[in-house]
Amino acid sequence: MIGRLSAILMAFALLAGIPAAAMATNGMNLEGYGPISAGMGGTSYGFQVGTGGMMNNPATLGFFADGYHLDVAVGYLGPRITATVETPGGDMSADSESTSFWMPALGFFVKKSAWGYGIGIFGQGGMGTEYSSSSWMSDPSMGQNTALEQGLVNRSEVSVGRVIVPVTYDVNEKFTIGATFDFVWAGMDLQMAMSEAQFGDMANPNAQTIGTASGSMVDAFMSMYEPAGGTGISQLYHAYFDFSNDSDFFGEAKGYGAAGKIGATYEVTPAITVGATYHSQTWLQDLETENATLSMAVNMFTGADYEDVNIPVTGKITIKDFEWPWVIGGGVAWDANEKLLLAFDLKYIGWESAMKDFKMSFKADDSAENGGFAGLEMNANLYQNWENQLVIALGGAYEATEALTLRGGYNYGKNPVPDQYVNALFPAIVEHHITLGAGYQWAEVNGLNASFQTGLENSATNPGDGAMMPPVETTHKQYNFQLMYSRSF
Repeated sequence: MIGRLSAILMAFALLAGIPAAAMATNGMNLEGYGPISAGMGGTSYGFQVGTGGMMNNPATLGFFADGYHLDVAVGYLGPRITATVETPGGDMSADSESTSFWMPALGFFVKKSAWGYGIGIFGQGGMGTEYSSSSWMSDPSMGQNTALEQGLVNRSEVSVGRVIVPVTYDVNEKFTIGATFDFVWAGMDLQMAMSEAQFGDMANPNAQTIGTASGSMVDAFMSMYEPAGGTGISQLYHAYFDFSNDSDFFGEAKGYGAAGKIGATYEVTPAITVGATYHSQTWLQDLETENATLSMAVNMFTGADYEDVNIPVTGKITIKDFEWPWVIGGGVAWDANEKLLLAFDLKYIGWESAMKDFKMSFKADDSAENGGFAGLEMNANLYQNWENQLVIALGGAYEATEALTLRGGYNYGKNPVPDQYVNALFPAIVEHHITLGAGYQWAEVNGLNASFQTGLENSATNPGDGAMMPPVETTHKQYNFQLMYSRSF
């Protein structure tokens, strides 16, 4: 037994170094954590879902029999995202090349009489897209910038994961309570090109419909801005924020923090169990990296004539006040007969407070290479104004044989992103999900569970400003699966 526990702890230590990126589906949350829950539409609050209960309702961990329980899982998320811009010459579309995300997970739980405890590592969720250097998004100047030899990649990747320590207690035969302490990490990559119209909107106090840009760096840039015929900058082709690495698991900007959950289950009758849970909002430090570049492509007077030039400025990026939202939810599980389990959950997610703004602070390195921008700062804030989200989940499980269980479900969560703030880099707009799953048990102590989830296509159109910022339609659908091996001993 000591050898097994040592191996399990080593596996946790290895997994803790692999933050998993994801494209999530209830906003930025997964529709279900663990294939038992995911196969049943994301329901989980009133019945046994394995160690995935650490991410759902921790009190359900109390349903384990006395002993040791290990789950090893992997999830795959396959988003298909397209961004289409309306132009006078016709529509142009770009497909995101980020189509595969892998999420390992590990859960270990010990049940001894009334008490239970354990540890788990799970990917929480996130977002991710990548539009190539040949897409319409690669050149905000639409061909005017003669100095742009290669188009710009536009890319985003947000990943959040948790190391979770749960504790449960059976108050009596019917009532169980549970709680978790969560160590949370977050990572982010971003390569984002903004047009002159977008940056100008943010920097102009009389506009600022999409966000704000301020600080000594903005003041210095605007002081160089001159109309054609002057001696400064006549046109901005793009502003390009770039902090990104090649890692599949670690974002360039990183931050750490904590959160917690509480939950309870109660057996109303031998056939009906209800459950409820509350997940706190995270307490994350700001995400930071000192390996960032802000480039401004301009047409400017260079001494004899106007030329197209690129001005790269290196520095430090800080993502301020990034948090994961609170969740409150409840559900009921009904054993309709000896073979059929039906479940219904409701959850309410607090995106409004967590995703009000996307705040970046750029501090230029105090180096000669940065010229007149050395040591200056820019504070950029993109409005998000997400709305709180009600999620409805329905699921069923049918025991086809003593060893085989079949599952199915449906999950709906209204798109939390207002059309005015939909961004093709952050397209968390999927609403409807259809899920299927199956579980196979052998030798009483071994189990294999799998689920397949499809997020049905949804679209949202940012109307732009009707003039310099054209409408952009984003469509998003998904093909996802989860696989888990379980062992009790």
